Amino acid sequence: MPVGSILVVDDEPRQCEIYRDILQDEGYATDTAPSGEAALQLLAHRRFDLVITDLNLIGMTGIQLLSEILEEDPTVAVILITGYPSIQSAVEATRRGVYQYLEKPVDRDELLNVVEKVFGRLATLKRAILGDSPATKAMMRMILKVAPTAHTVLILGESGTGKELVAREIHRNSPRAQRPFLAINCAALTESLLESELFGHEKGAFTDAHQQKKGLFERAHQSTLFLDEIGDTSLGMQAKILRVLQEREFMRVGGTEAVKTDVRIIAATNKNLELNVKEGKFREDLYYRLNVIPILCPPLRERGEDIDTLAYHFMRKAAFVDGRRVEKISAGAIQALRDYSWPGNIRQLEWAMERAVVLGEGDCVEIRDLPPEVVQRAPAVVAAPVQPGDEALPPIIPEGSWEEHEKAKILEALQRSNWNITRAAQLLGMTFRTLQYRLEKFAIKRPNA
Repeated sequence: MPVGSILVVDDEPRQCEIYRDILQDEGYATDTAPSGEAALQLLAHRRFDLVITDLNLIGMTGIQLLSEILEEDPTVAVILITGYPSIQSAVEATRRGVYQYLEKPVDRDELLNVVEKVFGRLATLKRAILGDSPATKAMMRMILKVAPTAHTVLILGESGTGKELVAREIHRNSPRAQRPFLAINCAALTESLLESELFGHEKGAFTDAHQQKKGLFERAHQSTLFLDEIGDTSLGMQAKILRVLQEREFMRVGGTEAVKTDVRIIAATNKNLELNVKEGKFREDLYYRLNVIPILCPPLRERGEDIDTLAYHFMRKAAFVDGRRVEKISAGAIQALRDYSWPGNIRQLEWAMERAVVLGEGDCVEIRDLPPEVVQRAPAVVAAPVQPGDEALPPIIPEGSWEEHEKAKILEALQRSNWNITRAAQLLGMTFRTLQYRLEKFAIKRPNA
């Protein structure tokens, strides 16, 4: 069975054959294309995990092909190969999101080593972050792109969207993965306790300081520290965190000597930090130091295509923990899950499936097993169970459903912005790509002038 699918793009037929033979011998399902245009035609009908393309193609260049591929599916890894390397092309390829940039001649071992790393990282990420929606794919692509770097990352998103999971996946795919991942919820501690936990303290620094204690900034040396809910910290604490980011050093509470640290900071918040900066609740200098690479964890209502997959995952997880044999979700229950807006996001869906497994009877989750707030929006019960991967049922949308409400809100935002999609997305609190997806889903088109 193939271990992954690869598309090789090169206008030299012999080079295509060489790469194809090497990759097929290792078990990779490999196809070839003689140009960027031919590659896009193949990609329109088939999905490939990895595209290996020559930079200097006839017609569409490798850089242009890279942009087209990642615009359509951000989770596809792209390797660029060239016999004429230049700093300018390497920088441009990196900016566009290339996974690796290789110089000719590429020998067999070098090629296979890079390909193996691609599939290793993809497999690890897909086991942790479930879903195939455009929003999920964009998030996964960003994780893979920033993980190898040492840059500070700011993860934004509503409560329950999986921000800590994203932080853990960045660490697990980084060069620091062999060191322990450390995390702290900044909103869960008083300011004095948070300071002690982050910076540590010297013996005698306060009443109960009977011995020296190393803080998280010190323990996370050469590793990753996740500062969850950083938007809830005080201005004074923000100033101290900023010093660590700028100077790469700090002082323990009660200490007099600076302690050096090589720590990668990943922060997260459900707050609007930009608004908090304007209101004087968050330091502007810290905001810009944290916001080097922002990653948005989309709410579940923007990941509708992922609900079936996530529901089955949480159902099986709960069934395993409880020792139950629950294998299916009825079509009525699936439709109810799809129709609900999930204000508590993925965490709420997980709780809902745990409840359904505990309260349900038999091997199928029925609509009656779901929480009342989900059932209230449910259509009439349909008995036939739905399995992941089955052909999607026609949507059963009751009058006044959430989808109709959402469509009305989108139309309102478009009218207010004079059909400027970027501005409308800002008004709705969506990304540009998410709004584009919604426009296609609801078949919304600008009326003729």
